[in-house]
Amino acid sequence: MLIAATKGSGGSGFLLLIVLALAAMWLIVIRPQRRKQRLQQSMQSDLAVGDEILTAGGVYGKVTQIGEDEVHVEIAPNVEVRLARRAIAAQLTEHEPDDADDEPEDASDVREQSAPDSESDAENPG
Repeated sequence: MLIAATKGSGGSGFLLLIVLALAAMWLIVIRPQRRKQRLQQSMQSDLAVGDEILTAGGVYGKVTQIGEDEVHVEIAPNVEVRLARRAIAAQLTEHEPDDADDEPEDASDVREQSAPDSESDAENPG
């Protein structure tokens, strides 16, 4: 009986080790995979006609029609193929956010325009 009690306490340490290994596996493998899957689904749902795409097979094309589960893609002039939505690996066309119109295009342009005035004042102090 004394031997059984000793083995029982070692089993809880082993169980803790198994739980920690499973937690590490979840953090290293499963969680990033779920994030990647969510991003892929988001990209596929945000497709629009005219977007440049890359298929899982390595074919580049332009979206011409979008259905519920399939997409029509022009891969060459007058050559259109029908693909499953999940066969799209990447969206090459970048869409700009809607509130980008409110901000200036490039803040450095504004600084460059005002910079010559301050330089001329420095050269001619009086």
